Amino acid sequence: MGAVKIRPRERGAIIQSLRAGVTPRVGLEHIQVGRVNEIKALIEDLERICEGGSAFRLIIGDFGAGKSFFLQLVRYIALEKGMVVMNADLAPDRRLYATGGQARALFQELARNIATRAHPEGNAMVPIVEKFITEQRKIADTEGRDVSEIIKEKLSSLTEMVGGYDFAQVIAAYWEGYNNGDENLKAAAVRYLRGEYGTKTEAKRDLNVRTIVDDATVYDHIKLLSRFVCQAGFKGLLVNLDEMVNLYKLHSQRARASNYEQILRILNDCLQGSAENLGFLMGGTPDFLTDERKGLYSYEALRSRLSANTFAQVANVVDYKGPVLTLQNLTPEELYVLLFNIRNVFANYDKDKYLVPDEALTAFLQHCSQNIGEAYFRTPRNTIKAFVDLLSIIEQNPELKWETLLSSVKVESETDPSLVTIENGQRVISSDEPDADDDELTDFKL
Repeated sequence: MGAVKIRPRERGAIIQSLRAGVTPRVGLEHIQVGRVNEIKALIEDLERICEGGSAFRLIIGDFGAGKSFFLQLVRYIALEKGMVVMNADLAPDRRLYATGGQARALFQELARNIATRAHPEGNAMVPIVEKFITEQRKIADTEGRDVSEIIKEKLSSLTEMVGGYDFAQVIAAYWEGYNNGDENLKAAAVRYLRGEYGTKTEAKRDLNVRTIVDDATVYDHIKLLSRFVCQAGFKGLLVNLDEMVNLYKLHSQRARASNYEQILRILNDCLQGSAENLGFLMGGTPDFLTDERKGLYSYEALRSRLSANTFAQVANVVDYKGPVLTLQNLTPEELYVLLFNIRNVFANYDKDKYLVPDEALTAFLQHCSQNIGEAYFRTPRNTIKAFVDLLSIIEQNPELKWETLLSSVKVESETDPSLVTIENGQRVISSDEPDADDDELTDFKL
């Protein structure tokens, strides 16, 4: 056990994240348990992306079932494979499709979180562009040619794509600023790539381009980035979108339909092979998928593509190859191993520093079972949070006995806020009265 090492920074990040009920961004390998088949399926997807293909997956699970953890784990694997990963949570002000800036806000969040193996924390846009330039300088030195000429040649394939000509212009502008020491020009290029220009006038003044990243072109720019990162020497681009349930919560039927139409466009591109070196993972709840009034199943074209494999249902097996990957529940045994791993993290893998003995793990799970029933392993987030809180208190107060504390540990089952919808950024609660305008549920503001 002592051979395993965990860096203090990783240990701190894991403990702090789990206490807050969120997924750690680092050190996932120290606490990962179960879901072997799901991980194998996603690794196959990543390998297909690296070979020039594409992938689309909906990761479906209840609140607290581990969707975000699973997405972060796949993100970690993708970075290790030499891919670039963009990730963001959807929110009332971040959507796939909008006309009021919400889609551009989603792109900006994705661009902020763009990561590589060398920059796993995000903000990797500049390193990616400079890696591309470094690669072209090597070619120019070898062939005795001008760097600008090489860059122009390399980016010519982008010009056939929507917004590709201006994208190529911006990369060329970054090289010009890089070569001439013009920091303002470099900053303008990066600002464009991050989707931070609000008007075309500003972008034309600074970079002499006619287009910017706006609500209508977000997906087109993601496709441009997927090709560009490959030209910079990376294997492909993975886009992780979590909290997709925020689309389900939208009050306006039209807004939901527009966003679902965008999901359909992405799905078709990925499954028909129109996208290259590009993958999308979208995390959502069962209601987001199967609700026939407000979920993806309310959009017939998506329902026909995302419906469960009937043969798998008849045979009572899981289809790991379809576009929908439903996370299987952790077993009580797997949850025990997870608590065991968390105890190891606290103790830095030193048995002599264990804060509680093995029987405490069993007693804790029994306590959770008595309090909230089987939800303690079906949606384990609150169970894990309570266990980390328990270890933290014992770590700070070694004189305390775990047996005494256990009876007072409060563990609550996950609540499903999916009945809360979003209207103009405000939270509203659905009633059962039909809405005259939208054939929806009437909503009363809290």
